[in-house]
Amino acid sequence: MSQKMFCFQCEQTAGCSGCTGNAGVCGKSAGTARLQDELTGALIGLARACAGNPKTENTDQIIIDGLFATLTNVNFNDETLRSLIGRVNGEKTIVVPGCSACGSPCKDTENYDMEKLWSDQEDIRSLKSLILFGIRGVAAYAYHAAVLGYTDEEVNNFFYKALSAIAEDWGMEELLPLVMETGKVNLSCMELLDRANTETFGTPAPAEVSLSVEKGPFIVITGHDLYDLKLLLEQTEGKGINVYTHGEMLPAHAYPELKKYAHLKGNFGTAWQNQQKEFADLPAPILFTTNCLMPVKDSYADRVFTTEMVSYPEMVHIGEDKDFTPVIEKALELGGFVEDKEFTGINGGKTVMTGFGHGTVLQAADQVIEAVKGGAIKHFFLVGGCDGARAGRNYYTEFVRQTPADTVVLTLACGKYRFNDLDLGTIGGLPRLMDMGQCNDAYSAIKVAAALAEAFDCGVNELPLSMVLSWYEQKAVCILLTLLHLGIKNIKLGPTLPAFVSPNVLNFLVENYNIAPITTPEEDLKEILAQS
Repeated sequence: MSQKMFCFQCEQTAGCSGCTGNAGVCGKSAGTARLQDELTGALIGLARACAGNPKTENTDQIIIDGLFATLTNVNFNDETLRSLIGRVNGEKTIVVPGCSACGSPCKDTENYDMEKLWSDQEDIRSLKSLILFGIRGVAAYAYHAAVLGYTDEEVNNFFYKALSAIAEDWGMEELLPLVMETGKVNLSCMELLDRANTETFGTPAPAEVSLSVEKGPFIVITGHDLYDLKLLLEQTEGKGINVYTHGEMLPAHAYPELKKYAHLKGNFGTAWQNQQKEFADLPAPILFTTNCLMPVKDSYADRVFTTEMVSYPEMVHIGEDKDFTPVIEKALELGGFVEDKEFTGINGGKTVMTGFGHGTVLQAADQVIEAVKGGAIKHFFLVGGCDGARAGRNYYTEFVRQTPADTVVLTLACGKYRFNDLDLGTIGGLPRLMDMGQCNDAYSAIKVAAALAEAFDCGVNELPLSMVLSWYEQKAVCILLTLLHLGIKNIKLGPTLPAFVSPNVLNFLVENYNIAPITTPEEDLKEILAQS
């Protein structure tokens, strides 16, 4: 295998074509990238081994763990990646006893060499990459659901099917349907996670969240895993330590079973890509529960803790026992701010709103429908997705700022941090800007769109609804595939188009779904509103 790396799975990839040197733009080294490729190749070997052999009670979770660990900004630790590779290979020897010692390898269960994929014909590489990166995103959602005890056989079985297909000598005719099936399966997985979260933590309700931090010891928790937050709240209760969410953990404030803890105070900081600056002088520990970890700076390295699949060299990792004592002790040692500190969002707002999931919005469906029929609401925009550091993402701030007063902006995921502290006022008795939650809560947006289409007896593409999405990593890929599976057209995507989408595959998406890159807020708004 090459001593250099090749990776083009995220939006920030070098030159919009691929990271090929000694390190990726995300900060992972070439060695780490090669280990992630080796892990992926081992997962493909395990999936193929299970084609003719029964899997064990552990195989599904090993597949999910391995896929999740290869997402961008999850695992920078070569030691834990080698351990995962060992787990995958060890599982294969259980599924197919004696396979590793066989004197006549059949190649059906051999670990796949990812160089074959990266050097394949560009259209085949493009479609297989869409499948691979898509299932990495699906695996993250499946992981969060499994933590809460929720699994889906359809979702789990698809991982084997998709991984095995990467090793097949298939053409576009066989791969295109599998790309769309990835979107279908992700819809099932998002529904599963939505049910897991709401049945465990209650139905989200609108909540105003402060961006300031009170004096005294506190902990910042970031990522997506709500169960980790619940455990942290339980273990810190009565200890004089406040807890603040960060990044994609913000929507936790909307869940009744989490917001009932009085020491869950507010949200610290803005989007994930600002963490190196925002954490530099923070007198508190930071607990990373999932992806969105950036290379840790020396200025705050002594205050970073990881758990679940997140791992970084030399950082303290909280294992399966979920004993957060080291985090708690660090919070008490650092002591927090000596006086209350006022922080704001990037546009100067002191609070943000969250909690407008499908449970809330659909309760007000009659109100929304009447506002549309009466002309108070002329258009809906879904503006959200993954945020990132690349220049040009201020497009989304300006787009939202310029939306007319008779329109509604729905948002979700960390892309909202570009504008979620703006005060857009109200419309029809509802806020004009409504945060639907984490990236997986794209399921809420889909539910709302389907309900509106039913109410107006039309297709989703006939609604006065436009999707203007930002993307960064693999969960955005699987969500996009879900929207395409549902036949949703006219999506605007940015700030750049994926490097792994070849010209021919892009032409297919344009011709069949009219997907297009963003241009300028003014031009895109003019075009969208002229069509509504």
